[in-house]
Amino acid sequence: MCEFCTQHGEGKKWYEVMQNYSAQLLWQQDRQTYIRHFFPNVQKKAQGNIAKLTWAKQHFPSVYRFIRNIGTNHMKKIHFGQVVPLEDAEKIIDMVQSITRIACVCRSVTAGKKNGRYCLMLGIDPYHTGIDYGDLRSSLETISQEEAKALLHQFDQEGLVHSVWTMKTPFIGALCNCDQDCLAYRVQIHSQLLDLMFKAEYVATIDNANCSGCRRCEKLCQFNAIQYERGRCTINAQQCYGCGVCRQACTVDAITLQAKV
Repeated sequence: MCEFCTQHGEGKKWYEVMQNYSAQLLWQQDRQTYIRHFFPNVQKKAQGNIAKLTWAKQHFPSVYRFIRNIGTNHMKKIHFGQVVPLEDAEKIIDMVQSITRIACVCRSVTAGKKNGRYCLMLGIDPYHTGIDYGDLRSSLETISQEEAKALLHQFDQEGLVHSVWTMKTPFIGALCNCDQDCLAYRVQIHSQLLDLMFKAEYVATIDNANCSGCRRCEKLCQFNAIQYERGRCTINAQQCYGCGVCRQACTVDAITLQAKV
């Protein structure tokens, strides 16, 4: 199991523990204030923080490594994500009290997409919690569990990676659907500046006997974990994040997810 399961999982996957979504936890440690300021802070500070980290990495690598360690440990306590496959995302939807669809704050910062409604806030219903989403308020939509699951299947088909995100760990406040425009991808995968989004509890494998070599899965993978050699695709387990999105592209059912040992 991952470090988060050990710390917050009660012997199972930490994001399958009901307590980590509870209203009781939401009202502790001044989380409401943190969430209230989270969205405007991301919009105001994200690009500047990325620029500072990039500059430090280029000009003072030894100092940067120290900053990266501190930053990663801080984010684990405050706001980090972990990839989950579609099946686990659906289980999460069944556990939460409310689901609020909202425009993605990451894409508004990186790509100027103000109404890319790819994020699902979990148990943070503004109408009952009083939490103000600022200029994202107009994008809010309270949806049912069935509607949320339908969206997840749609996002899966589009190649978006599902991930849970904490709002002051261990409270899980969001189920996001990410691509290369997301801040976590820009910071971690593209620039390797900081660890924000961690791998799933699974790894994908390809049955070479069934693989047709069509390479559709390779094109869909957000993490460059799929390689094409000698007419077949293979998965680099070190680069795989275990999202399982590649399965949607496979027409011969050659790809499966295996739980990590």
